[in-house]
Amino acid sequence: MTTSPALLIAGHGTRDEGGADALRALVRLLAERHPEVPVAGGFFGAPASPLPLSDAVDGLVERGADRLAVIPLLTAPTGPVPEELPTVLARASERHPGLTHVCGAELGPHPKLLDVLERRLDQALGSGARKPADRARTTVLLVGHGATDPYANAEVARAARLLWEGRGFAGVETAFVSQAAPDVPAGLDRCRALAGAGEPGRIVVLPYFLLPGGPVERLHMQAEGWAAAHPGTDVFGATVIGPEPEVADVIMERYRAAVAGEPPFASAPCGCRAAAEDARQPHGAAWQGASLTAGAGDR
Repeated sequence: MTTSPALLIAGHGTRDEGGADALRALVRLLAERHPEVPVAGGFFGAPASPLPLSDAVDGLVERGADRLAVIPLLTAPTGPVPEELPTVLARASERHPGLTHVCGAELGPHPKLLDVLERRLDQALGSGARKPADRARTTVLLVGHGATDPYANAEVARAARLLWEGRGFAGVETAFVSQAAPDVPAGLDRCRALAGAGEPGRIVVLPYFLLPGGPVERLHMQAEGWAAAHPGTDVFGATVIGPEPEVADVIMERYRAAVAGEPPFASAPCGCRAAAEDARQPHGAAWQGASLTAGAGDR
């Protein structure tokens, strides 16, 4: 039996090898930084995933784990999905009698993730993001996955507001890849209207995704189509957040809050809406996936 509860990172719904590789990189990063904590990761909610969450659970049990702290690798709640995380974890407990788990909060919007998003914006714009005047004519379109649950979508809007505060951009609008409005073209229309008359505006399409995958590719295709139809507006594409050290830091913050928040350690359902509550708490503790287009002149 391990001394520390094992850390299980639960990604949502990808069949993409790039997303699986990014999760593997994140697991390696956490293992290097926190060798005292057994860690593994996988995906739920996607049949035929290259990295199933059930395999990650089995691997941790083989390493001696009988207690899991499960951290959803999400920027916002997912809303209803075909295969819910609690169902996957319940099946794992049936396969491994005596295995207990508790679920922590989603990751966003956390200040450290907002810092990474700002870095992705600067990378997308290159040297054109350094001066206040440059940022003042730049509008950001923060694009989330989209869900039928309005609370999940509201978390994306909250992240947009927090990203806008104090960073000097003309505005941060929101859009969704699927299941919610506005979609990416409509969101870009809103960004273009916000720029108004005068100096041509710039828009950065910023994925609010931790890992690459199919939804991000669809996002890029939609934005490229819109940019081709509006050659007077410069449209830049930012990359996903990715397996950055800041992401590892937030995961460990959620892990420690989870382990401290449920003594004695016992099985508990994964609420997958904990981040919203987490942000309202004074100390952040709660329980419960390259340039897209060049500027118009470079197209």
